[in-house]
Amino acid sequence: MNDFTGQKLGLGPSIGQGGSLGGSTGGSTGSATGGLQAGPQEQAPGNAAPGPMSGSAPGSNSGPLIVDATIETFESEVLAASMTMPVIVDFWAPWCGPCKQLTPMLEAAVTKAAGAVKLVKIDIDKNQMLASQLRVQSVPTVYAFFQGQPVDGFMGAVPQSELDAFIDRLKALEGGAASTPQGPDPVQIMAAADAAFEQGDVTNAAGLYSQLAQNDPENLLALAGLARCFLAMGEVEQAKNILASLPEDKQSDNALTPIFAAIELSGDSAGAGEIGDLTAKLEAAPDDNETRFALAETLISSGDMQAGTEQLLVLMERDLEWEERRAHAKLLKVFEAMGPTDPFVKSARRRMSSLLFS
Repeated sequence: MNDFTGQKLGLGPSIGQGGSLGGSTGGSTGSATGGLQAGPQEQAPGNAAPGPMSGSAPGSNSGPLIVDATIETFESEVLAASMTMPVIVDFWAPWCGPCKQLTPMLEAAVTKAAGAVKLVKIDIDKNQMLASQLRVQSVPTVYAFFQGQPVDGFMGAVPQSELDAFIDRLKALEGGAASTPQGPDPVQIMAAADAAFEQGDVTNAAGLYSQLAQNDPENLLALAGLARCFLAMGEVEQAKNILASLPEDKQSDNALTPIFAAIELSGDSAGAGEIGDLTAKLEAAPDDNETRFALAETLISSGDMQAGTEQLLVLMERDLEWEERRAHAKLLKVFEAMGPTDPFVKSARRRMSSLLFS
């Protein structure tokens, strides 16, 4: 996945049932992609055949179910078409390596679906305003539309198994259209997003949280979930951008407290050294509290909360009062970031309490 620039992360607008594209462009026309980092573009020769390096999406079209679109044809090719079948929209760029892997997979999957879904490919370099309106922040980004609404999506290249599951979900939507014209239940989408995140499927979770946030920009649980996904992918700036885009009175909401704590922890290990070096140094001098604390911070900032917590508990066992209970203070911040319902947090809190009150 390509990096964002430093701009605030904007989320896609809702799509009206009548087929109109809502929301603002989220920036000036001078930076119409709203945060897309457009890497070096490769210009197509005048007579080049369509292909990954000539301005057409990777792979070749195979009939009306696989088409290229622009901002002028988006309404007819996507919104209007989605009233009768699910439409997959693949945002790609000629300079994007993962796009050259994903787009042929999408084409093959749509062909295999035999008319159950449609694929629309959009070159973001040629359609920057459209990418901005839909808040496309990196490529490849894939949205699925049904009955004029975004219903699913993901970012980055995904394995075949995830792509197959994605297509299956869309086919199921089409089968249930008559009985559920209002679209998927947001509660069910949130549950699916939470489950995907807990199972380590961060890419799919991010797509589902993003879908919820597009339909309801004030859904703090969805925004918190999306920020958590970015943190899990090591993209701290993107998580910060989501939080910074919220109204100030919303930033103190309890749903966001663990995210703020995790962001704070992510920057704590600057200059602390590599994990391997710190581990070796600590093995040579087990009583070196400063090194043990630095190792804990580095582990935590790398995402290994449990290993970092273990080092902090050992430090408390060895010297509870070290630097005015600095390890204790750090543990409280870790517990805040992980959340009070985490089973590991409950166990670690009991150990910490026994050290404090023994």
